[in-house]
Amino acid sequence: MPEYDSQLRPATRETYPAFIRALYDVFGDDPSGPWLEEPAPTMELDRSLGLWDGDRVAATSGIYSLEMTVPGATVPCAGVTWITVSPTHRRQGVLTSIMRRQLTELHEQQREPVAGLWAAEYPIYGHFGYAPATWRGGLTGLTERLSLRRDLDLGKGRVTSVPESDYRAAAVGLFDEIRREVPGSMARDERWWDRALRDEKDDRHGYTARRYLLHTEPGGEVTGYAAYRVKASWSDDSEPDSTLSIEDVRAVTTPAYASLWQFLLSIDLVRHVRYPMAADDDPIRHLLANARSLHSSPVDALWLRLVDVDRALEARRYPAPIDLVLEVRDRFCPWNAGRWHLRGHPSGARCVRTDRDADLVVDVEALAAAYLGGVSLATLTAAGQVEEISPGAVTLAATAFGWPVSPWCAEEF
Repeated sequence: MPEYDSQLRPATRETYPAFIRALYDVFGDDPSGPWLEEPAPTMELDRSLGLWDGDRVAATSGIYSLEMTVPGATVPCAGVTWITVSPTHRRQGVLTSIMRRQLTELHEQQREPVAGLWAAEYPIYGHFGYAPATWRGGLTGLTERLSLRRDLDLGKGRVTSVPESDYRAAAVGLFDEIRREVPGSMARDERWWDRALRDEKDDRHGYTARRYLLHTEPGGEVTGYAAYRVKASWSDDSEPDSTLSIEDVRAVTTPAYASLWQFLLSIDLVRHVRYPMAADDDPIRHLLANARSLHSSPVDALWLRLVDVDRALEARRYPAPIDLVLEVRDRFCPWNAGRWHLRGHPSGARCVRTDRDADLVVDVEALAAAYLGGVSLATLTAAGQVEEISPGAVTLAATAFGWPVSPWCAEEF
């Protein structure tokens, strides 16, 4: 297969319109919205790559400069995005060239030690060392069956509907406080808040404009927020059959969280509830009188790739002490292959090359899946991605790589 590295170059402001239209074309979308001629504020053209075939763009890719929460810390994360290859250039090594260029530059420039992406198709990115590290629950249910437990303490606060400006002013600080406790969460600056709250009519798919809620304590402190939409509908026998689509529910106290849900489940004329971006183990399950009334269809969300194994493993914390040698198998990034001595604990970690005998042999995809604490290395051992050499090493590593808060990522990019 040909190498395309010499034909890959960043888009510029002048070439951006051709670049973005090529992306839309592969995804089968009609170009729309405000960012067709000028790049959106979150776009970093200097981190884009386009494959130029004459005046035509045959492939696209890009990277966002992000900050991701990991167990006990935060780490710079390369948010890989805009990945497309035209049908005229598929199965010719184009995507491999893009992935190799991205990861090699991240390594050589000592930039982000971790890369992340959202996969349009599941099988593709495992070839390049990525693995799903967070899952979304895809929660659905019928309001007639969704009721909260009677013993719940709803506190003395109140839930109110607010305009976007009030919501944003209160949610920014709460979001940052909460996201620092949840592995997989991405930081948001003003540009990313603008992106998160963008509400184009063409993107609503029959739903209302986004509605906003705040939970406020008697003293005025905001302790929770929620965002949702409604799609109106009526059954053939003229009964209300509307759908509530919940986009986010976050709170720093249980009464605030329960109160927001009580409001959402009491919205008039709604029969169906969906919360597609919910964490796979969202606490709402444990607030319900009948947990079976809420159905889940979990699907992979954020995929991770450890660009530099040593820097990535040193960036996170470990709730239980670990002192093991990991022999890493990495076919795509050879600088990661070999034996690494990992010593970690709740306050820090050190990971260096070693010639000591290995305690575990680990595929780099397994390390990526387990990195945020949501996938057990014991499970990955059963799947053949980890091999135990020293007896008990899997139990020790699975315990140390775990984390009490399940990972979750709300930021699709």
